[in-house]
Amino acid sequence: MKEILNYFQVRRRRSPSQTSLVASGLLLGFWLSGCSPTPDNQPQVTATPQATNAVNPAKKDKKVILTTFTVIADMARNVAGDKAIVESLIKPGSEIHGYEPTPSDLVRAKSANLILDNGLNLERWAEKFYNSVPKVPHITISNGIQPIEVAEDAYKGKPNPHAWMSPQNALVYVENIRKALVDLDPANADTYNANAQTYSQKIQEIDKNLKKEVSVIPLDKRYMVSCEGAFSYITRDYSLKEVYLWAVNSEQQATPKQVEKVIKTVKANKIPTVFCESTVNDKAQKEVANATGAKFGGVFYVDSLSPSDGPASTYLKLLEYNVNTLIKGLQGN
Repeated sequence: MKEILNYFQVRRRRSPSQTSLVASGLLLGFWLSGCSPTPDNQPQVTATPQATNAVNPAKKDKKVILTTFTVIADMARNVAGDKAIVESLIKPGSEIHGYEPTPSDLVRAKSANLILDNGLNLERWAEKFYNSVPKVPHITISNGIQPIEVAEDAYKGKPNPHAWMSPQNALVYVENIRKALVDLDPANADTYNANAQTYSQKIQEIDKNLKKEVSVIPLDKRYMVSCEGAFSYITRDYSLKEVYLWAVNSEQQATPKQVEKVIKTVKANKIPTVFCESTVNDKAQKEVANATGAKFGGVFYVDSLSPSDGPASTYLKLLEYNVNTLIKGLQGN
């Protein structure tokens, strides 16, 4: 409780009265939950494990792994199998760059055995968050990847954080996850090792298939036009050319200069289709489409998976969906 209150006392954008109100609400909530009986004429309400981090008796001995966002959670689940519980801090469809952790996030973090993050300046809020849960270990799973610097002058020297968009980089992620789980839970090392190997093979296979699919597009037509510059790694791997409105999603407001630059590029290269990402406003990109005669081809999934009934509910489906959507767009379909 002390760590939770400390965290919200230092959060920016809150006045002292707002912070006091949050803290008071937290204390009242904990008091009521422990002291107020349920009336006999009211149904009992059972909290879900995701909300409270409670685990049923069959899972009580399993390690709890918390990840910062959904893509990492899916990777970790493939390695963990049924030997550990893996949860994502952020829900599907949420933007991660400027995320602000909630009181329930801190409660969940304090109950976890390990936190996995992306690093590369993606989770800008992570340092303050970890300071509030100092006893919980955390591991950055992009370690070992050679980062690509953001091309914009405003971000000179800073890494593009979207390394997972490259299947080759994803193999590094999986290996780092495997090591982390084996170190945390050596009793289930054989399972983690086997699962990591199987999952890595799937990533390699989909990488091979996607490269083959991209090869049908002539080299001079392989443009990937998006809102965010999140595709530097995959465009490098698949010999594509990247065009974007803004460098990172923390901007989310395209300037007239950015829009004009993309319009000129689309017109000059007769790019038939432009896209945006699922977690941001696509208004500016639709302006580009209207100004150039290009089609707006829909969204790519980057910072978040889709819900379970969506087209990118797993990391592998995300890769397939993005590349297939791009190819259809460049072919005019």
